[in-house]
Amino acid sequence: AGADAIAAAGEASEAPLRLGGDVTSGDLATAPQDVDLLIVGAGLSGAVLAERCSKELGMTSVVIDKRDHIGGNCYDYVDAHGIRASKYGAHLFHTKFERVWEYVQRFSEWIPFDHRVKGMVADVDGEKKLVPIPPTQETVNTLRLDAGEGGVHSEEAMQAWYDRQRVVPPGGEPANGEEAALSRVGPLLYERVFKHYTKKQWDKYPAELDASVLMRLPCRTSTDDRYFSDEWQALPKRGYTRIFENMLYPHQDKIHVRLGVDFFAMRDKLPKHDLLVFTGPIDRYFAGKGLPKLEYRSLKFECEYHEPEGGYYQEALQVNYPEMKCKGEDVTYTRITEYKHKPNQPAGVHSKPGTVIYKEWSCDDGDPYYPVPNPANRELYEKYKAMADEEKGVCFVGRLASYKYFNMDQAILNALEMFDNLKETGKLAPKTAFVNGIEPKY
Repeated sequence: AGADAIAAAGEASEAPLRLGGDVTSGDLATAPQDVDLLIVGAGLSGAVLAERCSKELGMTSVVIDKRDHIGGNCYDYVDAHGIRASKYGAHLFHTKFERVWEYVQRFSEWIPFDHRVKGMVADVDGEKKLVPIPPTQETVNTLRLDAGEGGVHSEEAMQAWYDRQRVVPPGGEPANGEEAALSRVGPLLYERVFKHYTKKQWDKYPAELDASVLMRLPCRTSTDDRYFSDEWQALPKRGYTRIFENMLYPHQDKIHVRLGVDFFAMRDKLPKHDLLVFTGPIDRYFAGKGLPKLEYRSLKFECEYHEPEGGYYQEALQVNYPEMKCKGEDVTYTRITEYKHKPNQPAGVHSKPGTVIYKEWSCDDGDPYYPVPNPANRELYEKYKAMADEEKGVCFVGRLASYKYFNMDQAILNALEMFDNLKETGKLAPKTAFVNGIEPKY
């Protein structure tokens, strides 16, 4: 399904397109000096708005990004071993929104793909086992968490197991993430799968986080071991970067991309514009206003090349390590991703003897990825939002500007609906409020 205009025009490369010097030089002097939109950030939110405003309304834009590539955190590339990898961690497209699925098919061919995650988790005897995450009947049975009852072998039995396990919060309603998790999955799964993984992810134990973070823990009663349950799940045939290339480059008379441009460093040299679309961290934009910084988590990665027997390092694309130790050794990383498992690899990759793995850590320093959801940050964000609402000629869009975690489809839908508002009312403004903007990552 889908269309790739760049491939249809004869481009055979699987790698990101080579960009001209005017795009990559960081020099704004070569860009138009008077445009309708100045868009800060070439990720999903910025790219969707640039494409829609250009194609539907004929508006001109300059899209700037301090990085040396388009695509934001979705950026992927072909590495020295010929393997397509994601620079900022695994991205798996899934959506229940038909409008989003219809939209993304305009910019890529797609390969159906149901993402499955495994976790290396200790059974009742402490032996590490590879089990489905989120937990399913197989997880409970493999870890022998219901051994005394003979295991769970139906949805009714799994529901009954949850009911026996769940702990009612002392106050009736969960006061924090730990109480929420125990009320959802009970102590056996909480201790093995969620407690320490949350600490690795957020540098906070669940008791230190909002109940909302863990109230949405998936409680599967079925044997369905897919990570997502959305109707549309697929991978872009030639990678995520190709989507952005097809969004932005066919409209080069209207959309002008400039990379290596730091908005804050170049603030007094920006092109004249009618509207500024800002997709960066909202606290960075208002850094001179005297408020504390918002709290974010970042990610760091360690890449390793291996030539294991059979050509693969592990059984799945993603294997989580939710405990602090594995086979007697300290394990501080949250997961290992092996991109060779993805079906959208360039031809010949799956038969190569070598593979590349990426170990992933959550950390405080580095590019911001996830907002940290707790009452103090939420209260502080509301102060920033109040200033943003009063900032004339500026629209704050996307994950960092909204201090919410958006899945890819949510970011796309948010931008599409903001464009709807622009057409209908002349103002870029969101329509859909995504619940809490929080998506626990397990």
